[in-house]
Amino acid sequence: MELFLDSADIEEIRDLAKTGLVDGITTNPSLVAKSGGDFKTLLKEIAAVIKGPISAETVAPKAEGMIEEAKKLLPIAENIVIKVPLTWEGLKATRALSREGVKVNVTLCFSAAQALAAAKAGAFYVSPFIGRLDDVGASGSELLQEIRAIYDNYPDSIETRILAASIRSADHIAEAALAGADCATAPPKILRQIVHHPLTDKGLAAFLADWKKTGQSIL
Repeated sequence: MELFLDSADIEEIRDLAKTGLVDGITTNPSLVAKSGGDFKTLLKEIAAVIKGPISAETVAPKAEGMIEEAKKLLPIAENIVIKVPLTWEGLKATRALSREGVKVNVTLCFSAAQALAAAKAGAFYVSPFIGRLDDVGASGSELLQEIRAIYDNYPDSIETRILAASIRSADHIAEAALAGADCATAPPKILRQIVHHPLTDKGLAAFLADWKKTGQSIL
């Protein structure tokens, strides 16, 4: 499963890219607003660091506007993916853009039926928001399983990739992988958590204490 970083913080992106864990980037208007930077400049900076897909979200309410915004965003870098909402207008834009060979990430997916509609419109990615579903008492992992089952029923006609979003914890990342998601996007704080475990820390401390007792040095 590919791991994307859900962030518009260029310093965090640069730092985490050094780990080799970051396969791509997802952004949204809220993240851009939080960064305080110019959107197009941020995308250029991110593209200089990340060679994988970078989702850039449109904000126009109508399909025509989304398509026009996509034309402005695509020249920024060759790995830009256009992000649109899972609405009728978003699906219209997805259909038009995908027919021109543009990769589209259809976001704000909360049901398997929506995911099917996105696939039929030609989405390259569909982004189910599993954390927000868990927040309201539903099951995000069950949604991922349902979408995976539907897509797998039609391997000859559906090529849309499942991008698990709204990740709240390291466990969510594992759940997404178990459910068969192709990718998961997580904020920097959560991505940093995936390597931490108290038993790892305890074990390392014990190893180092025992090594110190030997009085040896590897150097």
